[in-house]
Amino acid sequence: MLAKNALTMALSLSFTLCTSVNVFANNISLDSMTKDITFLASNELNGRANFSEDIDKAANYISQRFQEIGLVPLESEQSFLQSFELINIAPEKLSAVINDLEIADKHITMASTIEHFNWTIPQDFSTHVIGKDDNMRAVISSLNQTGGKHLVLINTAHAKLFSSYRGYFARGLNKLKLEHQGAIVMVLTDEQQLESVNISATSKLTKHKLTNVVGVLPGKKKPKEIVLFSGHYDHLGITPASNKHDNADVIYNGADDDASGTTAVINLAQYYAKKENNARTLMFSAFTAEEIGGFGSRYFSQQLNPDDVVAMINIEMIGKPSKFGPGEMWMTGMERSNLGSLLNESLKDKGNKVHQDPYPEQQLFYRSDNATLARLGVPAHSFSSTQLDKDKHYHQVSDDLASLNLSSMLQVIESLSIATQGLVNGDITPTRVDVNQVKKRGKIY
Repeated sequence: MLAKNALTMALSLSFTLCTSVNVFANNISLDSMTKDITFLASNELNGRANFSEDIDKAANYISQRFQEIGLVPLESEQSFLQSFELINIAPEKLSAVINDLEIADKHITMASTIEHFNWTIPQDFSTHVIGKDDNMRAVISSLNQTGGKHLVLINTAHAKLFSSYRGYFARGLNKLKLEHQGAIVMVLTDEQQLESVNISATSKLTKHKLTNVVGVLPGKKKPKEIVLFSGHYDHLGITPASNKHDNADVIYNGADDDASGTTAVINLAQYYAKKENNARTLMFSAFTAEEIGGFGSRYFSQQLNPDDVVAMINIEMIGKPSKFGPGEMWMTGMERSNLGSLLNESLKDKGNKVHQDPYPEQQLFYRSDNATLARLGVPAHSFSSTQLDKDKHYHQVSDDLASLNLSSMLQVIESLSIATQGLVNGDITPTRVDVNQVKKRGKIY
């Protein structure tokens, strides 16, 4: 019923779409777009949670679409499915005696990439004290950037924030590799001096399989130069059993976040494959694990030379009209390269434009898969439309197909098909991102 209603709704919009001043091409099929997002956001996929069978159904669907379109797998892969392993390292046992006082379980937590350790002398680690007036978040973030082994004594005035960190660290850290051996042990206490210590910790390692879906349209004239179109296809799954109520909606469908972006990637691939005249090689990637730390894009970035990637068009949440109007989109990190101005040059006669990110305070440049490649110098930006300051559906079960505006979404994809033509033709090349101006990832968590 969901699919039928969605398709009916979309088709009823077709006349409006065709006569809208903001639709200036018929590059993207309304029917194709609607069918793709209807399936990806359907209840059948149970919210596309990482490590579930349901996300595999989504991956297989995207893979099948890539095959139908006529894409080919990466040379290093035998199929469109790019599988890899993720390691979760979670606290299993943790105890501490500070100045001959045994610390209660609820007052100690850790982020560790070390399986076992026992600290008995201050020389085993660095000690830090966070007073009641200190910025706890800034101190912990700095230690994470530095790496190494740290004991942090935290004043009880920070109990609420400490509890948040404790809940986060209890889920464990996800890593592609356990390269950096470091740990941050946090103790909630009013002790300010360290006279004696005995901290013992053991972590449990669990390995999970994850899968990106990557298709390639080889370039005709500049095959070594790559334009990457991407979106993440994972989401949050189903409401925890403890939060379920009779007849309640329990599925995080993730229609806007980010079935909309994945649908755009599929349909842009279909458009450019039909044209058969791309000078540069086009890669279309549906990333996994964005919702748990962007590990799909991290793994992907390690499988190619980032210097070969001319630009990354990462599409994230385009299912609702922006504050600039239906069909209008905005771009994160516009000041970091001239990609935005180049795209707007292509759109200048078309009645709309790519706007600057209207929510700089939310640090969105770092909150999607583009950040991974931007850290490697790629002009990598996310393109979105949703009004994040007003959206009530973000990470809620109400982020379903009924909450979207398919008319606006189609216009955004149409705009991208025109704006990116110069990239695809090899006519424009954006400036690189200055890696020294991009905040690095933490070493421990």
